[in-house]
Amino acid sequence: MARMSAFQRLVTKYQRDVDFLIIYIEEAHPSDGWITTDTPYSIPQHRSLEDRVSAAQVLQQGVPGCALVLDTMTNSSSSAYGAYFERLYVIQSGIIMYQGGRGPDGYQVSELRAWLERYDEQLHSDLPQRV
Repeated sequence: MARMSAFQRLVTKYQRDVDFLIIYIEEAHPSDGWITTDTPYSIPQHRSLEDRVSAAQVLQQGVPGCALVLDTMTNSSSSAYGAYFERLYVIQSGIIMYQGGRGPDGYQVSELRAWLERYDEQLHSDLPQRV
């Protein structure tokens, strides 16, 4: 949940200039699978789209106001973006502008924050700059 609160702070700070989207993929630590002791919730492996919807509703509570969509049951978005099990991206006009490392170790909200700060400076500056 600490990651989500850091992410929620970014959403709150930059939502006037940036659209945030969470794609909920398969559960990394399902309660009926590879369990971790630091997970604050108990979500079983998704066996149907309805299961994934229910689990996504739990996630949505941690990031209110952030758009959330679901990956397909074949995990096509996770496969396409190498998101197994979490990853941060910035996509602008169809181009990947920032690609974070794979989670959990490569998931660095601080890197995304730094990118957004540079983008925000550029957006509100009179001088063109490269982000």
